[in-house]
Amino acid sequence: MKNSILLCTKFGMGQTDLPELGIKLIHKYLSLLIESNTLPPVICFYTDGVKLVTTGSPILEPLKQMEAMGVRLVVCSTCLDMMGLADQVQVGIVGGMTDIIEAQIRAEKVITL
Repeated sequence: MKNSILLCTKFGMGQTDLPELGIKLIHKYLSLLIESNTLPPVICFYTDGVKLVTTGSPILEPLKQMEAMGVRLVVCSTCLDMMGLADQVQVGIVGGMTDIIEAQIRAEKVITL
């Protein structure tokens, strides 16, 4: 994972008609990464993925823990603005598409959750 980045583009993980399943999966995935101390240097959040870092997100605790462990959490400012969530960011840094592209260029592997 050290040369990989994660892209979170959905409110959850995978494609499902059950939102609670997607949330349960991403929570488990992040928790297992933390337990194994196998962390990516960057996780980028855009489109519906920005909802994962805002007030009321059920995965704020693992994200805060990952950030404290040195993972850079980049959140799309355009997405936040379009969804009216700019004032609800609880974790990460608000950046732009340039920051996301830069992270992708530096990564050897890009994983979309």
